Amino acid sequence: MSQAAATSTRFTGRTAIVTGASRGIGLAIAERLVAEGAKVVITARRQEALDQAVAQLGPEHALGVAGHADDADHQAEVVARAVDTFGSVDLLVNNTGINPTYGPMVDMDLAAARKIFEVNCLAALAWVQQAYRRWMKEHGGAVVNVSSVAGLRPAPGIGFYGASKAMLTHLTQQLAVELGPDIRVNAVAPAVVKTKFATALYEGREEQVAGAYPLKRLGVPDDIGSVVAFLLSEDAAWMTGQLLVIDGGVTLTGGV
Repeated sequence: MSQAAATSTRFTGRTAIVTGASRGIGLAIAERLVAEGAKVVITARRQEALDQAVAQLGPEHALGVAGHADDADHQAEVVARAVDTFGSVDLLVNNTGINPTYGPMVDMDLAAARKIFEVNCLAALAWVQQAYRRWMKEHGGAVVNVSSVAGLRPAPGIGFYGASKAMLTHLTQQLAVELGPDIRVNAVAPAVVKTKFATALYEGREEQVAGAYPLKRLGVPDDIGSVVAFLLSEDAAWMTGQLLVIDGGVTLTGGV
């Protein structure tokens, strides 16, 4: 993390909810926000993993609440605990995403497709609704949705995942129109980032995969955390409904 990030206080007095944040991109986002003064409430399915992440972030700065991202009761609990513990819900990052299947969509189990839609799209909308009703409607705020370059063009093997991320991008734009001027809603679209979630995309052949990227490396979680923090901050005060592609240049060469 840069010295500038370590000394910035642009999120002092603000509280963020980051979903899917016990590790990987979500945890890197939470770390960046805490480093810049925020309090964070992080979510994931397992409390043990969240407890480890909170210890890393600092218990005085973070709270972990376990549950399923698409569960309405969990969503309501997280928002309520953020307000009760830290006093507000100023920032929301919808980072949770799943892709439990691989292969052509014509052979896809439709139950898996429904689950991907529920978690990657509908849950993101639900989290915005919860934060809006409890805090942001009266106080304003900023939202960032974590999409994917797979949503920009056909992605062999992960087609429905890509379709869900394309929908998430559209939801971002629609919410930006509906919630302005006091709530900004933006999105990021990472390419392959070195996380447990993406291991199958590069394990054992990282150099080969990275060779297609003009910057000649895969992403790391901090690459995403820094851009998300920018979009949540007042440095991006005149940006809403935007999708920032964070991809090491790979989409310039036709890759996903």
